[in-house]
Amino acid sequence: QVLLVESGGGLVQAGGSLTLSCAASGRTFSNYGMGWFRQAPGKEREFVASISRTGGITLYADSVKGRFTVSRDNDKNTVQLQMNILKPEDTAVYYCAAGRTARDLTTREGSDYWGQGTQVTVSA
Repeated sequence: QVLLVESGGGLVQAGGSLTLSCAASGRTFSNYGMGWFRQAPGKEREFVASISRTGGITLYADSVKGRFTVSRDNDKNTVQLQMNILKPEDTAVYYCAAGRTARDLTTREGSDYWGQGTQVTVSA
């Protein structure tokens, strides 16, 4: 079992920045790829970004490419999502996920563990 706890959400103006963090506990963190998903009201949960176990591979949804950066610290058992140039359409609950590989974590089915989510609201 892997326990994931997100933090760092909040309200920000369009064009601003926010950094989300996810702390993991339980099994060996470096054995898991990590990912971020988001879910806006009335929409399905969608892939945002993922990172491989060593951090050597990162994958992004087209909608966030060039604006968001995913990183991890295997010594601290954390994964971060740096979000820049935020847009109102980025408003959603953001979820941290753990799975086998960065590629697996591009789908909900490939994610084995989930956090409880953190709200990000971007005002126009």
